[in-house]
Amino acid sequence: MTRRRPDATVQGVVGEAAFLLTSPRRFLMEIALPPVGHGVVEHSKALIDPVTRFRNTSAYIFLVAFGDDEERRRVVRFVNRAHAPVRSDGYNAFDPKLQLWIAAVMFHGGRDVYERFFGRLDRAEAERLYREFAVYGTSLQVPEEMWPADLDAFDAYWHSVVDDLEIDETIRSYARALLSGGDLPIVVRPAMALNRFFTLGMLDPRIREAYRFTWTEAHQRWFDRLMRIAVPAYRALPAAARHLPKRLVLRDARKRFAAVPAHVAAG
Repeated sequence: MTRRRPDATVQGVVGEAAFLLTSPRRFLMEIALPPVGHGVVEHSKALIDPVTRFRNTSAYIFLVAFGDDEERRRVVRFVNRAHAPVRSDGYNAFDPKLQLWIAAVMFHGGRDVYERFFGRLDRAEAERLYREFAVYGTSLQVPEEMWPADLDAFDAYWHSVVDDLEIDETIRSYARALLSGGDLPIVVRPAMALNRFFTLGMLDPRIREAYRFTWTEAHQRWFDRLMRIAVPAYRALPAAARHLPKRLVLRDARKRFAAVPAHVAAG
């Protein structure tokens, strides 16, 4: 039986386990922009407390996509409070240009994951998905008019940033530590080698090169072979299994944010 592919919407893309599992790829792409990378190196606890970082980021992603108005307001206020002290030389977490890049990474990664696992989007589907993903910028400090007008404008923006990326050793060292597992429990470390391989295989080749990660033709052949196995295996899973991580993350996020008093959430 042929399974119907998920809707090409923010909820349809974000709700897939494949989207969540590619979080390390999105993180590497975000910090490839030097001001973002240095801000993360100086302020983020992703290496020393990756679980909390994952919970907080996932709460924002999933509540913006699936939450009601009050849940979205609460998680946006939480993010804004967390961003308030994050300032350094050349980096301000409230800078709309940097938030635009992070939202752009969300769309770029989301579309890429969807198309790898469920097939190419036609132009109308891709444009609709693109417009929906703007919410990850406009929910924060990105003015609607700053979000590129259509896919052509987005592609021009994307290439203008990626073509000029210059990643220094500080960010490279942080990325290597991230891919090694940081302070994750030692029992999880063996899985990090496979995670690292898939993360590097899914990176934009220009970003991978800017990081100076080793990636040979043999690596690419192995990656392509594994994807030929992974894609049909993933698509064969029932929707309930593919959406289980979404349900668990939403349950955790809703429990946490429902417990925050309204006057604190208003911050």
